[in-house]
Formats: sequence, C-alpha cells, structure tokens
Amino acid sequence: MNVLFLSSEVAPFSKTGGLADVAFALPRALARLGHDVRVVTPRYGGVDPRGMQPATAPLTLHFPFGDLTGLLLEHPPVGSCRIRFLEQAELFGNRPGVYGGVHGEYGDNALRFAYLAVAALSFAQLEGFVPDVVHLNDWQTALAAVALKRGYFSTELADARTVLTLHNAAYQGKFEKHAMSELGLPWDLFTSELLEDHDRVSFLKAGITFADALTAVSPTFARELQTPEGGHGLDGLLRREKHKLTGILNGVDTDTWDPAIDPLLPARFSADDPSGKDECTRALRDVAGLRQSDGPLFGVLGRMTDQKGVELIQAVVPGLVDRGAQVAVLGSGDRHFEDGYRALAARYPGRVSVRIGFDEALAHLVEAGSDFFLMPSRFEPCGLNQMYSLLYGAVPIVRGVGGLLDTVVDLGADDGTGVVFHEFSADALWGACGRALALWQDPAWLADVRERGMSQDFGWEKAARAYEAVYASP
Repeated sequence: MNVLFLSSEVAPFSKTGGLADVAFALPRALARLGHDVRVVTPRYGGVDPRGMQPATAPLTLHFPFGDLTGLLLEHPPVGSCRIRFLEQAELFGNRPGVYGGVHGEYGDNALRFAYLAVAALSFAQLEGFVPDVVHLNDWQTALAAVALKRGYFSTELADARTVLTLHNAAYQGKFEKHAMSELGLPWDLFTSELLEDHDRVSFLKAGITFADALTAVSPTFARELQTPEGGHGLDGLLRREKHKLTGILNGVDTDTWDPAIDPLLPARFSADDPSGKDECTRALRDVAGLRQSDGPLFGVLGRMTDQKGVELIQAVVPGLVDRGAQVAVLGSGDRHFEDGYRALAARYPGRVSVRIGFDEALAHLVEAGSDFFLMPSRFEPCGLNQMYSLLYGAVPIVRGVGGLLDTVVDLGADDGTGVVFHEFSADALWGACGRALALWQDPAWLADVRERGMSQDFGWEKAARAYEAVYASP
C-alpha cells in the first residue's frame, strides 16, 4: 500500500511527547512490511535542514487569510521509510517551539496546522504520489480528513482511506469560530454533529467525524475514550463512532531501547544475563549525585504535568527516603512541579536527585539504573516509559489506566511484572511503594519479576500488522 503519514512531530527531529516516537517507529515498521510509507512533518526552527533536498518544486496554496508558499524537503532515507519536511518559514521555521513558546501556545496554531494538513495532500499530488491510506495523528493533522472529503473529492486522492490515531484526547485543537472563515471551511460544517464544540471549531472532532477509521493507542484507552471520565467531552461522539474505533497498543523502538545493545549505557545486560544492570545503577548514582547505597533506587522520567501524577510522587518521596530508598528524577514541565522537585532535592541531598530538562543519555541511564520506576498517571493513553522500564529491569509502579493496565501485570498474579494500583491518591501510591519495598526484600522474587518484564515483546511488528489490518478493512 501507499501510505501518507502526517504528524506534527517526529523523533528525533522534533518531540514534545510520545507521538514523536510513534511517528518515527511505526512508519519504519510498516515499511519493513513492504508498504511505501512517506512521512510529512513540519521543519521547525530547531530542525537542521543540512542534507535535505527538495522533493518537488515549491507550491503556493491559497487561503482566505492569504497565500502561502512552501517547499517539501526530503531527508536521507531512514531505513526504508521516507521522511519529508514541510518548509514554510512564516509558520514553522522562524519559531523555536513546536506548539508554543515562553508566552504560551502560538496564537495562529489553527492556521499552522491547517496548512500542514492541506499542504501534505497537495504536495502528494504534485509529486504524483497516490496514497491508498492517509494516516493522521491527533488534532494537528485531523483536518486532512475533512479536506479529503470536501476539497479533494474530484482528484486522484479521492479514494484514499483516512485513519486517525488518537494519542491524547485531552488536547483537541479548539479555536474561535472565526477560524472557519480564515481557513475557508464551509459554514455548513459548523454544527454540533460535525465541527462545532461549544461555539468553537474543534479540529479533533472534525477528524473523528470525517475519518474512515479511528485507532487509539491502547485497547484500554479505546474503552476509556467512550466514558465521561476518559473522553474529555468527546465520549458521546466516540460512542457514536465506536464501530470504526480500534485500540492498538504502541510498540517500542527496540533499535533504540534495548539494554543488550544500548550504546548509551556503561554496561549492557539482558534477561539472560542481567549482571550489567548493577554497573548501570552505580553509574546512575554517580551521574545523578546520589550516594552509593545498598538500598533501592526509584526512577522518575517524563513531563512534569498534572497528567503524570507528579503531586502523588512528591507526596511519597519523604517516606521512601525514610525507608532507605533513593529517587532520581529527570524531566521538565509546569513550574510549580519543577519547584516542588527542586525543594525535595534540596531537603534530601545525596538521596534525591532532580534534573530539570531533557537528556537522552541520562533518560536511558535512569531506566537502566533504577530498581523501580514510578508512573502514577492520572490518565495514560498508552505510555512508553513503563515499557522501557520493563525491558530495562526497572519494576514499574503504575496506576491501572490506559496502556499502563495493558502492559503491566500486577505482582499478585503468577506472571506479575510490576505493581498496579487504582485509586488516584498519595495513600494508594504509598501502598504500592510498600509492596515494591517488600519485593526488594526478597531478591529471588525480585529477580523473577525482573526477568519476566525484560522478556516481554513490545516490538513494533505486531502493532504494524494491526494497523495494516485497519488500512485494509472496508
């Protein structure tokens, strides 16, 4: 099949979350199955254009708000997958951030991502690439589903099947209704059944309504989306459209995340030979400024936002330290959460380490060097860090939501791989940590749990074949 894959971010070129990892790994997995996959994503100011070549001539698109001329740049092939960067300086190239800067979200994001959706389709036409499937991701590319039905219905793209993947329904791309006129969207679409949401235009609602098929990034997330708690206001629509919704668990890019071959680690290890993990733990303590210790080391990695249950983690850190544990934190996000972590590091020097920002090498070392990994998310569509943790022998402590529930089996089962709790509260997380500390006191049990986790198969081939089936379904 010919697959046109649209994403607002693609690792390692641009990244704010798990979408970028998926947009890099899934197209490559599909290409390995024999499909012609072409990824289109913006070239933001932080993406180095050296080595890229124009894939087509420049193209000017006409919008009510004005004409925009762009260029499609082709990156040297990554495996058998072709990645194209949409060059448009006014909308993307002259800005340091993906969605916003120090003063918040960019005020013209409706224009920026409507342009991405339409330009990707128009450049495919110009290049003579006729997709069988146009694969969209979240609100930033969802408008392409409307464009195909309304703007390209008489072109060679008319028969393309649209598949929209929902990575995080909390972000829906809602804009003031004057965006309808600015973008040239027909006003007959501005109804509660189609694009309108509380007198605003919703890009994600548009994509859900107009896409031929929907996927969610885990089976549990697909079910949660249809509930008032998990649907973020879209639950009624998703129940209506559930006949076209499929939950497909994300995979792990094992070319990048495999402790047996990971070049970022001071020692390699595997389920068959886990001995190198101790060296990684010692190295993590050194790099993080923690004292060398015989106690357990708890790792925390990722965005410091309300979604991730940061307040729960910060509430249990004093108790963990009192029990002889250490905590290593890496990430960034909301300022008050960052400040809370800084205060804990200052209160417990040598026992709590906090690095604000992102460091790829340190991220791998946190996974490899930690004994346990804290991930008490309020909601988690899929999650990748818990899968990295399992593969790297860091027993995950997770709340039973979304993809966390699909990937971590509680210690209470014979095939347990981690600790699962359900209530979103500091007391519930502390109870889960108590179970983890009990596991630490039983080395043989801990070794069995680690081995089961490290033996899991989270490769992308299974997910790619599931997407292949969605692409081919009527």
